[in-house]
Order: sequence, then C-alpha cells, then structure tokens
Amino acid sequence: MYSHLVPMTIIQLNLKALQNELEGSDGVQIVAVSKYYTAEHIAQAYELGQRAFGESYVHEMCKKHDMLPQDIEWHFIGHLQTNKVKYIAPFVKLIHSVDSMHLLKEIDRQACKLERTIDCLMEVHIAKESTKFGFTPQELVQALEERKWQDMKGVRIVGLMCMASFTDNEQQIRDEFHAVKQLMDTVKHSIFNDSPHFCQLSMGMSHDYKIAIEEGSTLVRIGTKIFGPRF
Repeated sequence: MYSHLVPMTIIQLNLKALQNELEGSDGVQIVAVSKYYTAEHIAQAYELGQRAFGESYVHEMCKKHDMLPQDIEWHFIGHLQTNKVKYIAPFVKLIHSVDSMHLLKEIDRQACKLERTIDCLMEVHIAKESTKFGFTPQELVQALEERKWQDMKGVRIVGLMCMASFTDNEQQIRDEFHAVKQLMDTVKHSIFNDSPHFCQLSMGMSHDYKIAIEEGSTLVRIGTKIFGPRF
C-alpha cells in the first residue's frame, strides 16, 4: 500500500481530496474512470486504496486487467456490443450500461458458460440528447414488467444508471437525476419487491457528481477530476 513517506503524485492528491470530500457521503462509491489513461496512472490510484475502475472499451479494459492487480473491481461503463461481452465476462465486476434486453440476454449466456453471476445496471436514457443510449423510463418499466430477466441465472439486476444532459443548467441536471431516482424507487418497490440487491444508482461524473449525490447516487463515475485532462 501507499507509503506516506513518499510524495504523492498529482493523481493521488486529486483522489485523496475527493475521498476526503465524500467521506461523509454514506454509501457512495467512487468509480475511477480510467479510460484513455495508462496502467501506470491506475497503479497510482490503486496505491491510495482505490479499487473500482471504469472502462468504456473492451480491448482497453482486457489489456489493463491483464497488467494490473487481480483485486481491482472492473466496471464497464460504455456502450457494450453483444459480440464483445465474452471478452469481459470472465472478470467484470459490474456492467453499468445495459441498454437492451438483447444485451442482457447475451451477458446472461456468457456468464452461465463461466458459472458466474454478473451484476448489471439498466441504463436509462433521460438526457435531452439523441446520442445517449438506454431505455426510456417507459421502455424500462415495460421490459422489467415482462419479467424475462427472472429466467436468467447468469445476471443480477442491481440498479439503474444514467447520464444527465451535458449542459450548464444545473436545475435541468438535478431534475433529470431526480427523475431517475424516482424511477429507481418505483421499480424497486413494484417490480423487485424491495429486494436489498436492487440498491445501486450510477449517476454523476466529474462535472455533476455533487448534484448526483444529493439526488441519491450511490456510484459516481469520476475521471478527469482524478486523473486530469485526457490526452
């Protein structure tokens, strides 16, 4: 582990400041978004105790998995193609971005081959941007009410994920996060029968994580605030 006799790097100083800031936010986990950054950058955060890292590209994630300590929790946070699920299925901890039942079915198929259960978040399209992926709230409720997921033994739906609109309008961001938290509470009660496993809400990035936490996020995906500007 990190020795305080050695000067901290900029990455470690950034991460330490963020850890201190969130110390009083019970139940909130930092997912360090390490896409585009090197294994050396991840190792610096690892030395300070960070274990959850988020990647958006399958090839990059697999490469880093092979290079870094095996107790790292790898979170896949980007758009996932069904034909690439098999590459991350052996080790991924949590898939944040399940944007179709077809994808969930493929994750289940690959996990069953490995005799694993992979935790998944259903991605909700709440932003006012067509480039975002995910279910609309209505589509999500309909898909979950069909209960096909209950026959899948290799996946466990543990919550929801969303990306807010990329805007300077903080009230719009807050309203979008609030709507997803309300959706989370609704489906937790009406569909998941208040299961304790359905408890994760992945909302918030470097520019809006404070609002996300105030609105109920349990997982914040932080990249540039830890690692600095991307190259």
